[in-house]
Amino acid sequence: MRIHICAVGRLRAGPEKSLIDDYLTRFDRTGRSLGLGPARIIEVEDKKNAGMGAEATLLRKAFPKGALICTLDERGKVISSPDFSKKLADWRDTGQQDVVFVIGGADGIDASLRAEADFSISFGKMVWPHMMVRLMLSEQLYRAATIQSGGPYHRV
Repeated sequence: MRIHICAVGRLRAGPEKSLIDDYLTRFDRTGRSLGLGPARIIEVEDKKNAGMGAEATLLRKAFPKGALICTLDERGKVISSPDFSKKLADWRDTGQQDVVFVIGGADGIDASLRAEADFSISFGKMVWPHMMVRLMLSEQLYRAATIQSGGPYHRV
């Protein structure tokens, strides 16, 4: 099952990008034998500053046809790492070929796109900068793969 992280904005070289790249490389390596991955990041940018509606249009164009859409949004469901791992496994096991994780811009995700989502996850009640959400999602993808593989990374 291919993972697509579709995010508004460009992440420049720096510590966050290095960590994201590291976690996604680990995820690809661990997830391959589990039928998870590869994971890739697709960045879109509203250069005209037309707002969330324009960002949503750009994001939709980046989605593979038939992909399951999961938004990362403060209104989403707060779930544990094992539950996230199980959710990925369930999507994979039901034949889902592509999952898109959507990370909005500074103002969030347009309501119309949130309404189209199959699932929505929150990393808590606090609002996080988009670069941190990318990093946390990348780490959770790797953690989910290690949970499924029985590796020692995730401790209960």
